[in-house]
Amino acid sequence: MSTDSYLTLAGPVRHEVEIKRSRFIGCLFPVTSIEQARDHIAELRHEFHDARHRPSAFVLGAARSTARTSDDGEPAGTAGAPMLQALLGHQAPAVGQQTPPPGRQPAHKSAAPAGTNAPQLSDILAVVVRYFGGIKLGAGGLTRAYGGTVTATLDTAPLLLRRRMQLLGVHLPLANAGTIEAALRTAGLTITSSTWTGTGEMLTIAANPTDSDSIHEQIIALSAGTAAIEPAGEQWIDQAI
Repeated sequence: MSTDSYLTLAGPVRHEVEIKRSRFIGCLFPVTSIEQARDHIAELRHEFHDARHRPSAFVLGAARSTARTSDDGEPAGTAGAPMLQALLGHQAPAVGQQTPPPGRQPAHKSAAPAGTNAPQLSDILAVVVRYFGGIKLGAGGLTRAYGGTVTATLDTAPLLLRRRMQLLGVHLPLANAGTIEAALRTAGLTITSSTWTGTGEMLTIAANPTDSDSIHEQIIALSAGTAAIEPAGEQWIDQAI
């Protein structure tokens, strides 16, 4: 897995599945810390206080180095583990792949070729709320139900591509800063911030590490050599897919 990019949720998502009269409500949240994940779990425990079980799984970080699961009273290994596996096994789309027409397979369902560095899913919490319907599913049935509910919920979820980007600080002269900024935006450069000073405008532009040299040249060309450029660190930037 590449540690320079990964997929995450655009926002919270819920999706309900019924299996042998039991209701399984899949709840997904974008999270960036263990504390944030625990807060969401506590909120759902309060909201669904009458539910029989609320197992959870989450994974954090670009390298997916932090992961936790809870079976929340279900037989050991039948809930949290298959939920986590559903998160870890979810495949990325090709970046820029268009969403298919209604009724077709969701774009992010398509599997990337095995062994590639395609972005994978992280910074995500899954909780499945279960209301027992009176029919026991058995260990295998529970495993399929919990993992399947997470997968089905992911299939409805809008995703973002989170990329590690290099930042360039670009100082534009006061006389023509507005014109140059408009040209930079028209060229499709990612401007993350802008600040006016007494001598002009300071922009922060995000660039893929592999593109930073060409973007540097592009800024010089569009500003007719009047822009002053300096490194400004790096930042994770979310992009629509």
